[in-house]
Amino acid sequence: MNEAVARLLEQKTERVETVTPQTTIGEAIAAMNQRRIGSILVMDGERLVGIFTERDVLTRVVPQQLDPRRTPVGEVMTRNPMTIPPNRTVQEAMMIMTDSRKRHLPVVQGGKVLGLVSIGDLTRWMVRDQQRTIEDLTDYVRRV
Repeated sequence: MNEAVARLLEQKTERVETVTPQTTIGEAIAAMNQRRIGSILVMDGERLVGIFTERDVLTRVVPQQLDPRRTPVGEVMTRNPMTIPPNRTVQEAMMIMTDSRKRHLPVVQGGKVLGLVSIGDLTRWMVRDQQRTIEDLTDYVRRV
């Protein structure tokens, strides 16, 4: 739990899905559905300008009855998303996400996106960490 988020990113194999602000909502949703992910980063070149999530669809697209085939993601994305540097711990990331009620957190250093962690990624990491601790303690008790 006290390991850096960078270590978690090293274990992830899937690439970060991105779109541009001009990508239509429909195209973004199709990409999210195809990859079975709940968010997609919105990039202007190498610069992170937003994140588009399932929650954005439910709170900004559906209530306004926007046409997903014509409306660009840039109009409904969450601008200036909360980010985390790679040296923050998994525990800190979990606390940030819990306190802010976010399920996806881009990992950024020096303005460059290094990856994306989800609440599921953090939960899996913490469960594995706790399982290792239990196994170590069990081994210790057996030896004593």
